Amino acid sequence: MTAAIIKFVRCRSGASAVEYALLAMAMAVAIVAAAKLVGTALNVILSNIANNTT
Repeated sequence: MTAAIIKFVRCRSGASAVEYALLAMAMAVAIVAAAKLVGTALNVILSNIANNTT
């Protein structure tokens, strides 16, 4: 039983999957934040255009 626990603790095969998942999550957060900023700026620009053309 102790040997199985030691083998499980030393096993690093799942570490890469967790690291890739964390990286993907960080990238998704960055993309959502950037899209929100761009969307807000674009909304202001389009509102200014709409107000100036009427």
